[in-house]
Amino acid sequence: MNRTSLLLLAVLALPAAARPQASPAPVADALRQSLARASKNLSSAAEAMPAEKYSFRPTAPQMTYGHLVMHIAESNYRFCSAISGVAAPEQAKLAETDGKEKLAGAVRSSFDFCSSALSKLDDSHLADQIELFGGHSFSRAASILILAGSWSDHYSAQSIYLRLNNILPPSAQPSK
Repeated sequence: MNRTSLLLLAVLALPAAARPQASPAPVADALRQSLARASKNLSSAAEAMPAEKYSFRPTAPQMTYGHLVMHIAESNYRFCSAISGVAAPEQAKLAETDGKEKLAGAVRSSFDFCSSALSKLDDSHLADQIELFGGHSFSRAASILILAGSWSDHYSAQSIYLRLNNILPPSAQPSK
């Protein structure tokens, strides 16, 4: 028998109360883990782009980097508020032409709000319907998946914009 099998047998031999317990909120916990990674990567990517490149767009029909950063902040407030049921704080109106400090700061603030709003989220209401996009309802579970997917989508877009400007995205930086 290998070590893993022996360990499993030892754990199973314990009384139920002494066994390691699974999280009562595996979906909410997974979202919070994704939030930690997304907050670090998307905030760092907003900081990595030089201020003078916030007006950069890869092609004429694409959004500017400033618009992308603004969109990330606004999406975070909308999704995290809807999923958690916590009202988003009043924010200053953003424009894609706002400076890097204001836009990058808005991303950081939006992730701070998400961390706070999602801190008490559990899995007890995953089937509840919540409104996200102009009258369209989704289950809380689907909304969680949409949010996590949007973080990945947004970071991949930021990474492309950064690489087109010869800047390594934060997750591609060599370990220090």
